Amino acid sequence: MKMTPKAVVIGSLLVLAAVVFVAVILPYADTNQTVPSEIFRSRVSEEAAGRLIYIQNGCVYCHSQSIRKVDWGLGADRIAQAGDYVEDHPILLGSARTGPDLSQAGGEHPDDWHIAHFINPRYTRPVSIMPAFEFLGMDRVATLTSYVQSLGLKAADRRMERQRFWKQEAIKAYEAGPEANVRWLNENVPQGWRDVPNPYPTTEAGLARGHVIYQNFCLGCHGPVGDGMGPAQPWIYPPPLNFTILKGREVSGGVLYYQIMNGITGTAMPYFKRELESQKIWEVGDYVAVYFINQSDANSEPRGIDAAWEP
Repeated sequence: MKMTPKAVVIGSLLVLAAVVFVAVILPYADTNQTVPSEIFRSRVSEEAAGRLIYIQNGCVYCHSQSIRKVDWGLGADRIAQAGDYVEDHPILLGSARTGPDLSQAGGEHPDDWHIAHFINPRYTRPVSIMPAFEFLGMDRVATLTSYVQSLGLKAADRRMERQRFWKQEAIKAYEAGPEANVRWLNENVPQGWRDVPNPYPTTEAGLARGHVIYQNFCLGCHGPVGDGMGPAQPWIYPPPLNFTILKGREVSGGVLYYQIMNGITGTAMPYFKRELESQKIWEVGDYVAVYFINQSDANSEPRGIDAAWEP
């Protein structure tokens, strides 16, 4: 066969047609057969407007919206399905995970945490590399927050109901005064955790590690001296806990561990059970106890079997 101009043109068109068929037509036909998943719902107008802001500001470049079986992180409790995205055009799956995956981000935090986070991510995540979005203005930040809170659709709605319920409870406790607030916080920690002391002894190295963890995760809300006056405070209600009001009270290491591990739903206090190993939670709790509450039950009774490794 001679490579005549006619053969080159026809051959090129055939190759192009094959590529279009495989890369465009077949996926389009397959996508049209996708049925909504069990969590699917249509987005309301404010959520749809927030999605446009998300696209315009390139959020998809750092955040994916798809969890695979090999993934572990925020949202990993549910594997993404094609039926989750039947109304998303374009689908914002992304390919990078510079930031956390957002496929199930709705209801992970209350609205005020997101507001503070978008104003300046360092307010809620002191070592975040995410750019600040205060330039959007409060109205557009609130709209963007509505979109993020919709991620997870019906599952996100259930989480948001839980956030709203506990926020009202947290506000009532806070507005009832420091005594009532501390009592409410302690009563919502299971009794078993209230009776557990910090199993690690207080050491210079342990406090130094706890200090670094506090700076990297806690300082933005609770402030450098633990008084709840970090830079996120103006955007959060009820405000971050002022640890210094706990002075003179019985606060076990177990209470601090439980609340750092699980967070306090309805408030801006997030959970850290997926980010911090057990010893890091104990050590940042001991740092808070020693420097802000002026008491620590570290390595006190009741003790169990000695740890395999201890200073």
